[in-house]
Amino acid sequence: MTLFAFLILLVAVVTGYILNLRAARAIRAGGANLHSLDGFHGGFSALVTLVPTFLLIILWLLFQGTIIEALVKASLPSGTLDGLGVGEVQLLMSEIRSIAGGRVFGTPEDWKLAAADHLVSLRATSSWLLVAVTSVMVIGLIYLSRRTVSAEFRARHGFERIVHGLMVACATVAIFVTIGIVASLVFETYRFFQMVPFWDFVLGTSWEPQIPLREDQIAAEGAFGMLPVFLGTLVIAFVAMFIATPIGLLSAIYLHEFASSRVRSVVKPVLEILAGVPTVVYGFFAILVIAPAIRSFGTDLGLPIAPNTALAAGSVMGIMLIPFISSFADDALGAVPRSLRDGSLAVGATQAETISKVLFPAAIPGIVGGILLAVSRAIGETMIVVMAAGLIAKMTINPLDSVTTVTVQIVTLLIGDTAFDSPKTLAAFALGMVLFLMTLIINIFALRIVRKYREIYD
Repeated sequence: MTLFAFLILLVAVVTGYILNLRAARAIRAGGANLHSLDGFHGGFSALVTLVPTFLLIILWLLFQGTIIEALVKASLPSGTLDGLGVGEVQLLMSEIRSIAGGRVFGTPEDWKLAAADHLVSLRATSSWLLVAVTSVMVIGLIYLSRRTVSAEFRARHGFERIVHGLMVACATVAIFVTIGIVASLVFETYRFFQMVPFWDFVLGTSWEPQIPLREDQIAAEGAFGMLPVFLGTLVIAFVAMFIATPIGLLSAIYLHEFASSRVRSVVKPVLEILAGVPTVVYGFFAILVIAPAIRSFGTDLGLPIAPNTALAAGSVMGIMLIPFISSFADDALGAVPRSLRDGSLAVGATQAETISKVLFPAAIPGIVGGILLAVSRAIGETMIVVMAAGLIAKMTINPLDSVTTVTVQIVTLLIGDTAFDSPKTLAAFALGMVLFLMTLIINIFALRIVRKYREIYD
């Protein structure tokens, strides 16, 4: 029914545009001079219909789940939720949602079945109400916008005001989303440090995020030292950048300075195809080709190599990052004014000297941007690491050993229906906060490099 509501909105937008367009043309055909072009009258109707109705549908979808869940809780037998914690209530509602979706395990109690039926009924009622409210709203908005069509109406001004408001709203949403992300990380990280000492997390050398299920289960107290996790992240990122940076830069220089147009037209699209390959495909390539090759090579040399290694994951990740660096470096080299290249060659510099002493320093800001993007991608990659490097956190910098990364541990900690009320789950936010700060530092460092080497050319 949600799709039906959006379909109604689409039809209403097109209908409003056509009605106002025809009305404006009819007025112009009658000999009157309109203030705005006919298309602005149609566009004004389309935006007046689209913006409020679309906002209504989005808000409805955002809040209907919370309201329906509150109504279901209120319909439960008296005393059902008494004494239950937040996590237990969430698990109960998850079970009711599973029953409502047809995923029944065992024989649920009668009151759970009744709650599931009530949930299904409320969802259906909400869907039909959404369609009805959407229909009434678009009809009213089309009628109101149709009445505005006249020779004196400044449709262009109204159209531009709505578009300007949309731009301001989008910018505001982006700002507040960023603030919300940072605030949620800070709040949940603060809760984590209320349970785990700060220095135990920052300086700890053991990562075993376990919690005791019983009061007498002392062995499962867990250890939350972040150093092994971040060390594994840095090792894999270093291996990836060690492979991707020189290959990406050299390929960009070759394509921009030495390759013929025919070669460039073939090689550049092939390089860019690598950026569109799903990471799970790279993961399969790592475990089926790269990891066995590394183990075989290590066996021949007598080196002990783990089944899953940071070298395998980092190598494949480096291949994945080559297009990012190459594309950014190529664009940066292309942005350097032709006069600099010609001037360098005119004073007797060789092509290699021109590239290394003129083009490359002038293109540093764009090249740093590409490398920064690649570093962020390497730090945030998950699938390749899960498949090729493993899940075990080890305090090692040996690329032939198995390691794990921050993002992999975050995913592992938050799998399934999770209540954020224990150190194990809250540790994911602490890892995310440190990862955010580390990425921020990398960005600040890159900006300083860009500002240092940026030059303005006439």
